[in-house]
Amino acid sequence: MPGPGAAVVLAVGLACAAPAPTAAQPAAAAASDEWLTPPREIVEILDAPRTPDLLVSPNRDVVALIERRSMPGIAELARPMHRLAGYRIDPRNSAPWRSPGIAAITLQPLDPEGEPARVVAPRGTTLGWVRFAPDGRHLSYAVLRDTGVEQWVLDVGTGVPRPLTSASLNAVWGEPCAWLADSSGVLCRFRMSARGAPPEPPRTPDGPLVRESGGRPAPVRTYQDLLRDPHDDALFAYHFTSQIGTVALATGRRTDIGRPGLHARVAAAPDGRHLLVERIEPPFPRSVPASRFARSVEVWTPDGAVIEIARRPVADTVPIGGVPTGPREHRWNAARPAAVVWLEAQDGGDPQRDVAQRDRVLALEAPFDGPPDELLRTEHRVTGVAWTEDGTALVDTADRATRWRRTWLLRAGAGDPRLVFDRSAEDAYADPGTPLRRPGRGPAGPILQDGDHIYLAGRGASPEGDHPFLDRLDVLTLERERLFASPAGRYERAMAVLASDGGALLTRRESRSEPPNYFVRDLAAGTERAVTQYGDPAPLLRQVRRQRLRYARADGVTLSATLYLPPGYRDGERRPLLLWAYPREYTSAAAAGQVRGSAERFLDVRGASHLLLLAEGYAILDGPAMPVVGGGETANDTYVEQLVASAAAAIDAVVDLGVADRDRIAVGGHSYGAFMTANLLAHLFQAGIARSGAYNRTLTPFGFQNERRTFWEAPEVYGAMSPFFHVPAIDEPLLLTHGAIDDNSGTFPLQSERLFAALAGHGATVRYVTLPHESHGYVARESVLHVVAEMLRWCELHLGPGGATEARESPVDRG
Repeated sequence: MPGPGAAVVLAVGLACAAPAPTAAQPAAAAASDEWLTPPREIVEILDAPRTPDLLVSPNRDVVALIERRSMPGIAELARPMHRLAGYRIDPRNSAPWRSPGIAAITLQPLDPEGEPARVVAPRGTTLGWVRFAPDGRHLSYAVLRDTGVEQWVLDVGTGVPRPLTSASLNAVWGEPCAWLADSSGVLCRFRMSARGAPPEPPRTPDGPLVRESGGRPAPVRTYQDLLRDPHDDALFAYHFTSQIGTVALATGRRTDIGRPGLHARVAAAPDGRHLLVERIEPPFPRSVPASRFARSVEVWTPDGAVIEIARRPVADTVPIGGVPTGPREHRWNAARPAAVVWLEAQDGGDPQRDVAQRDRVLALEAPFDGPPDELLRTEHRVTGVAWTEDGTALVDTADRATRWRRTWLLRAGAGDPRLVFDRSAEDAYADPGTPLRRPGRGPAGPILQDGDHIYLAGRGASPEGDHPFLDRLDVLTLERERLFASPAGRYERAMAVLASDGGALLTRRESRSEPPNYFVRDLAAGTERAVTQYGDPAPLLRQVRRQRLRYARADGVTLSATLYLPPGYRDGERRPLLLWAYPREYTSAAAAGQVRGSAERFLDVRGASHLLLLAEGYAILDGPAMPVVGGGETANDTYVEQLVASAAAAIDAVVDLGVADRDRIAVGGHSYGAFMTANLLAHLFQAGIARSGAYNRTLTPFGFQNERRTFWEAPEVYGAMSPFFHVPAIDEPLLLTHGAIDDNSGTFPLQSERLFAALAGHGATVRYVTLPHESHGYVARESVLHVVAEMLRWCELHLGPGGATEARESPVDRG
């Protein structure tokens, strides 16, 4: 009998694909529904602790080091779940079903004489949503228990934590609390205290389920977890209704505000007195997730008045690649006491419509009783508006057809907007970087500004690889000054500016031999000081050799990849090799040929990574460029031909280098990379590994990835790209894996189920593993170990042993 929650495996054709299993291949020829475990050294790599994430205090004198659990047990994923309107929630504690997974928080003073303070999640709980108060004196976080979510605060000065609320928060929408601007307390969403038991499903149906379209085009994507029936409607209303309230930091006193409702978004104005509320309104549609439900956008004033700023209908008729008509994206201006800013499409939301301006930016300030001010009209679609601390706006726009991006600078009373950046979105070498935000003010807080300067942090892509940088931009003259660039032989990026003159930085540094750690850099003195000293979590991986390859495909497009050679590799050896890739679309060959990534990063493997096969002697060609090049919407017209050309060039490169043989190379990928894998098996490679992919594009008829044409506009392209249509040509062994509850648009498990059935029906060698309770990515410890063991077993079976330096009794162990 299979173990509880074990993977479900279907296999066809294995008995005739290779010789009978030996002691080194214990489960090669038979499907099994038991968990598998890879060799011990792989398990140790996955279990090793990693460098924590980091959050900087608003005062820039303390950091919070956030440690996350690497792999929760399958029992955690097996707990109750409701799938409602695009959300997955735990009905017992009113929180996301996939918890934030924080295990511990360490407050680390940047003063070397300071003493750290540490908070560890109580047994059976996780922590989440860590935020500094705007004044930097407290740190807030949530404690997620089985029965509810609590808000806690940690005194930064004393290191003492205390609860601020009971387990009464409603976190189904996401982060349940946010600091008020004056740090006097938090604004939260609470569960209804007297809501009673959840609605029970009817014993017998009240009638049929009916869906109807009123004659308007409604080209929606293949969304998952939609509402299905009246019982789902009732559950959605029950679980997602919340009461808004504030909690005083000093006393813990709760003050409710307004009436309960389906509050999808709640944000306090910088003045701490007004609220911006997006309230969902029934009836609930069956065709789109809650993010597209009808809603009222309101400002709640201190005297209890509710001012409706906009009313948005159900967004079920949005053109492909477009935006809803009418007002959208309402946000507070982070630099004004109480001013709402929003966008409005001028093209009906349709990117195919030929207009002079696509969007305009509007603002309305308290008391919200007059017409809005128009701040800007843009030729291209607005993708973001951010504010500096003196009220200067940076407005980003993008044009999909030309892949072009522009950034405009808007200063109050300074005349016309000024063009700051004007570049191809595909040109990684010209990326100017992203403005740093003021620490402690959240992702929607103001851009960090010191005097007339803001800071831009970028990855620094170049023909030699990425070299992260930090620039200072003068918002008056638009002159740029480079403050920092990662030194050669390292990968170091600026995390925060610690001094108002830009002379001190907090950086995260790593290299091929050094694990990531945090440092304080004094730029004027040229000195550095370690804030953390984390060790190497996986010394075995330091024996891996790494090499950046540059080569060209037959049509002249320049390509690149990273070649990893396993521990113990000797020059001249040809090892079995796994090529792992993900295709991307470009409008120009020059952009497609740019180098992305860095060969100087620390090799840190997490999750069900293909790179773990290095520990067993396999060579890996990681991230070989698979560009699909074409102007406008035509790139996919030659999708398969370009994939084959790129893969053939990659194979030639490793064979000519003398590290691999043509008949011992497998191909693999996840999601769109799995789609690529199934296509390539009809042309090249000895075996394939396809994880959580989509294989029949007629099941995603209103577009996929970057394809914006519908199936009915380009049926030949959809057919040519779909491996399902070409199953008879797929004659090499294929391993399929899929999460049983994949929630990614288009990659529902039916895609793998139908491909497996088609391949089996044509006599192909194929194995299909369904992972219980897993979504698009695999997170449970049992699932991760099983998938790695499956990949290793598949490569050993169809490419031969990896040639690891130690002899082992078995590539996988029974769980």
